[in-house]
Amino acid sequence: MAAPHRQGERALWAVLVPALLCLAAGAAEPPSAAEFDVRPGGEVHSFSRSLGDYTCTFTYAAQGGTNEQWQMNIGVSEDDLFFSCSVWRPQGKSYLFFTQFKAEVKGAKIEYATAYSQAAVGGQSDIPLKEEEFEITETTVSHREGKFRFELSKLTIVAKTPHDEL
Repeated sequence: MAAPHRQGERALWAVLVPALLCLAAGAAEPPSAAEFDVRPGGEVHSFSRSLGDYTCTFTYAAQGGTNEQWQMNIGVSEDDLFFSCSVWRPQGKSYLFFTQFKAEVKGAKIEYATAYSQAAVGGQSDIPLKEEEFEITETTVSHREGKFRFELSKLTIVAKTPHDEL
């Protein structure tokens, strides 16, 4: 089952993602933000963060340039129904060439995800990757071999957590 990511749904989720992140601010566990270096050199690197029962892991390989400062933000909605994970370059556009990328969530199933070649900053808008450049499964968002154009600056995931009815 692929998560929704069509153009009309992108607009809806673009509104819902910030709302869910705001809800996370009232959660029992506060949202977590962490900076990390994205390093070129072609080697595969990973960065992970956990919040309660949920984990987000970003795995990549990149070439060109020097280290870039990136950030991972994770949060859980106040009602514990959604886990969100964003991985992005706060300066906007990355100048590295990504040969591969994958973001994986544990403890929840992806409801929505998208990837961007440029992150919104300084009056610029997010520029989404074309749908054929990446693929979404229940737990991962990753580059699509032969279709991905090596540009990545942001990933956004909203995942539904398991919920037991009383």
